[in-house]
Amino acid sequence: MTVVGRAADRSAEHGPASQQDMRRQNLAVVLGAVATHSPLSRADVAGRVGLTRAAVSSLVDELIGRGAVTEAAATASGRVGRPGRALTLRDEGPAGLGLEIGVTHLGACVVDLRGEPRVWRRVERANAGRPAGQVLAEAAALAAETEAEAAALGLRVEGRLLAVPGVVPNQPGGLVERAPNLGWCGVRLADHWPDPDTVPEPENEANLGALAEYWNAGRPEETFVHVSAGSGIGAALVIDGRLFRGARGFAGELGHLPVHPDGPECACGARGCLEQYAGEAAVRREAGLAGGPTGTGPGDPVALLAERAAAGHVPTLRALDRAGRALGLALTSAVDLVDPDSLVLGGAYAELAEWLVPPVRAELAARVTVRPWAPEALRPSALGRRGPLLGAALTTVRRIRADPTLLPAG
Repeated sequence: MTVVGRAADRSAEHGPASQQDMRRQNLAVVLGAVATHSPLSRADVAGRVGLTRAAVSSLVDELIGRGAVTEAAATASGRVGRPGRALTLRDEGPAGLGLEIGVTHLGACVVDLRGEPRVWRRVERANAGRPAGQVLAEAAALAAETEAEAAALGLRVEGRLLAVPGVVPNQPGGLVERAPNLGWCGVRLADHWPDPDTVPEPENEANLGALAEYWNAGRPEETFVHVSAGSGIGAALVIDGRLFRGARGFAGELGHLPVHPDGPECACGARGCLEQYAGEAAVRREAGLAGGPTGTGPGDPVALLAERAAAGHVPTLRALDRAGRALGLALTSAVDLVDPDSLVLGGAYAELAEWLVPPVRAELAARVTVRPWAPEALRPSALGRRGPLLGAALTTVRRIRADPTLLPAG
């Protein structure tokens, strides 16, 4: 059963609410109360959500039957009357699988209904320029291994999402329109995935990083720009708590915003794009690390940049300052256009924030003049490069919480 995918979002339905719609909403309210405030008794839930105890009891029974909630032995609540039985989300049962295809790696993780990662896998792969079918076959094998590991923990994957460094249109069908850093154009996942029953839904990695930030940061901002760097530069805009994808799903290509129109030619064909100044390859080149190791571990280029910057390596510090000023120039346009609560640096930028934040803030201070802007409104993400993979896995969990009827009835 796959619950992810844009077609599965029932919130877009119109018309008067039916009795079935009301029950679905009430199931989500009760599940949300348990997820946020557990352990709770049935009476506690009724008090929190404003439904009768009889209604809550029926809803809880259904959630237990669908494998979302478990009820422990009776515990004293401190109130007069019969002790309640503690309701909590299940450690086993429904889970979401997140997958990621990067230029230098494949990733997979499974999160439970609490949103906690239970399985985390990453393997180094040089994916740029390889046939899409070969890369997707290896991703499918990693997905199967990860699901088997999750199953051994009692977890049942209910949805699959794949983070890709490319453009994913606003349409069903699993199409990656373009992923230039992988060398993909018009790749449809179902044409290459070995098992038709487990084909994931693709989504842009920057979008998923932004969603993970929104769901995990615990901050009140509901309108922010999330910008991240990996093989390229991606941005995502969350407005009033909702991801803005654009008319066709192509929003967020900040890396190809021209910051110096007469600058060097970009792989996209334009000149002076932000990626030519603040992309990972550009920073490595300026720092004297071009042609060095890629991936993670001792040869991780981002870790090497941070290590050299911390040691005071002048070319690296100069490269990061140059990148930060170019990034600040691009983000000035975003601030003036969108008026966000905050700007969040994710991906590799989060891990290099100590050196990037000062020049970005300097550019913003000099150029954002038509509206108030506080320096602290620019901040690094706590998730770093884990964001897209977490966002992919959490998407399933969030959809289940919003509509528990997506789970099979017991």
